Amino acid sequence: MNPLTFPLLRLLADGQFRSGEALARHFGVTRATVWNAVQQAERMGVKVYSVRGRGYRLPTPVDFLDHQRVRGHLAGLADRLWLQFHEVTDSTNTLLMRLASEGAPHGTCVVAELQRNGRGRRGRMWHSGLGSGLTFSLLWRFDQGASALNGLSLAVGVALARALEELGMPEILLKWPNDVQYRHRKLAGILIELQGDAFGPSAAVIGVGLNVRQPAEVHVAIGHPVASLEEIWSDAIDRNYLLAVMLRHMVAVLDEFGQVGFRRLRDEWQARHAYHQQKVRLLLPDGTETEAMVQGVDEDGALLADAGAGPQRYASAEISLRGNVA
Repeated sequence: MNPLTFPLLRLLADGQFRSGEALARHFGVTRATVWNAVQQAERMGVKVYSVRGRGYRLPTPVDFLDHQRVRGHLAGLADRLWLQFHEVTDSTNTLLMRLASEGAPHGTCVVAELQRNGRGRRGRMWHSGLGSGLTFSLLWRFDQGASALNGLSLAVGVALARALEELGMPEILLKWPNDVQYRHRKLAGILIELQGDAFGPSAAVIGVGLNVRQPAEVHVAIGHPVASLEEIWSDAIDRNYLLAVMLRHMVAVLDEFGQVGFRRLRDEWQARHAYHQQKVRLLLPDGTETEAMVQGVDEDGALLADAGAGPQRYASAEISLRGNVA
């Protein structure tokens, strides 16, 4: 990684043009070195406009994440969380899984401006550009074993919905088991990976990816309907405050989940379910599909759906609306 790339991007964060000569003078390097740093940014997927006679600028201003600003917004929770900020990493979940295995403390939170290989559920890529998303992973240790953590992704969904609603965002819905939606388009995703003994203790690495703004080229790469905060939040989006609010609600929900599991959050999750009492297509783990009427979720977070023989419990499946479901 070119060591000049992120200092250069931070200088260009206001969205204004700066000439290659001015940038070279600012950093005490040659114009060729500046050009190489810009090329590195482009290879990481960061668009940098270059105009002869005017110089370089970013397409839109970027509000970079800042450790001290986030801690300030966390107030009394700051001492419960160990924040790590990275300019670029392959995946916040991958990094935090390694740190967890090396003994990282409970409450460690890894945040990245850019991910080279962000991961979603079922091995999918998570797409996010510089300043266009919020990607972080939180390590939460439990006394219970992994089998007692059923419904954890749904509990985290409730926390994210509460955070977005506190910020004044309407029509936030949840899609089983791990998506946050706005008007049936994906706004955020949750990826949970577990470590530990079957009967405890265990650790969960909880990855969250939130769309703040999504350029057209990212929409094409994703290939399915998505939403971003930019279209539903009229105020300027401060990602530092946004991250702090989300972490605050996650801590509250995870504290409750650690004590009583998902059961006390069930009704709240179900009230926000995007496809409650609707007919959907279920993609099953063995690759088959079935149509079913969604009935709700049980106290362990499993989906209850009726495929024609009465309500059945689905612990692992995916809801799909692709194609017509009568």
